[in-house]
Amino acid sequence: MSKDPQVDLIFNHFIPRYIATGVDPNDIQRLVQRIENWSDWCSIWSDEAHKHELHGNREKDLNHHLTARESWLRAAIYYHYAKHLFGADPQQFEVAQSKMLKCYNLAAQDAKTPLQKLKIPYKDDFIHAYLRTPTAEQSQAFPVAIILPGLDACKEELHSWSNSFIDRGLATLTLDGPGQGESAQHFPISLDWGGVMGAVIDALYAHPEVDAKRVGVVGQSLGAFYSPLSAALEPRLKACISNCGPFDFGPVLPQMPMVSQDLFRIRSHMNTLNQALEFAHELTLKSKAQSIACPTLIVFGAGDKIIPVSEGQLLKQAIASKAELVIYEEGNHVCFNIPYKFRPLTADWFAQKIAA
Repeated sequence: MSKDPQVDLIFNHFIPRYIATGVDPNDIQRLVQRIENWSDWCSIWSDEAHKHELHGNREKDLNHHLTARESWLRAAIYYHYAKHLFGADPQQFEVAQSKMLKCYNLAAQDAKTPLQKLKIPYKDDFIHAYLRTPTAEQSQAFPVAIILPGLDACKEELHSWSNSFIDRGLATLTLDGPGQGESAQHFPISLDWGGVMGAVIDALYAHPEVDAKRVGVVGQSLGAFYSPLSAALEPRLKACISNCGPFDFGPVLPQMPMVSQDLFRIRSHMNTLNQALEFAHELTLKSKAQSIACPTLIVFGAGDKIIPVSEGQLLKQAIASKAELVIYEEGNHVCFNIPYKFRPLTADWFAQKIAA
């Protein structure tokens, strides 16, 4: 155990997530030993990230391009976790964010599955995304899974989950919406997910390699609130997946770790925590879920300590016959401790529904 209970709390919650998204378990052991105070969290994670970044640079010089890309991708994930809950220190956050973006985009160069960085016009600025396709061939237009991160996640963290869809012949668009990742600076957390999805789908028509008429939405954690909200507001979406998301965020937020509550305040562009807690009550599907017309898959872990499984049951009840609910008894938040179950389940289900 560290000297700081905040460090222990975050590791206890998120070690399965770190491993499932690309952090080496041996590095996790070292990080647990090294980080004794929350104030050191970002810098020590960044030190580990830098080692993998340098390894990628060396391998590139040796013309080991695949090894270099793998190292840069791992570095990007580490830089992300350096800052994922560190929003209260904007200076360290922005440094880690810029290094994450640099490493991820290095990893994207000449990748086996083509990856494009997109800036999608939205309101008076842009929201940021990556579009991946299974191949570069233009002989077919791929259906698209739009994948949404949660409160402290970002589009780069979704790479491993995106692979499951890519492997099944689907394109993916991993998105930083309002209050998320690169888009958070310009757009606070918002309920305008009809506008967001409308802008995204409109933008996809400019990409002949994908089929903008066969598009669905997938979300994890708070992104799993945004995905059914999007489906309720944008009728062009043909399928929806909600993985461990809240049905009514107001009562959920006060039960989350304080660092997560404060990050919600920051991402909402609120001055006080009380303002943020009040705003959280507006994030509800109570009057909206009934408008969802597309097939919807709800996934939950019965052992989720961040968002209770009852939130998924409420969403199932609201959508009724159009929804399927899968509960993994051993699953934690987002079922990160059983990625070999939730990733193929969600990708197979999506492929089947979008084909229909």
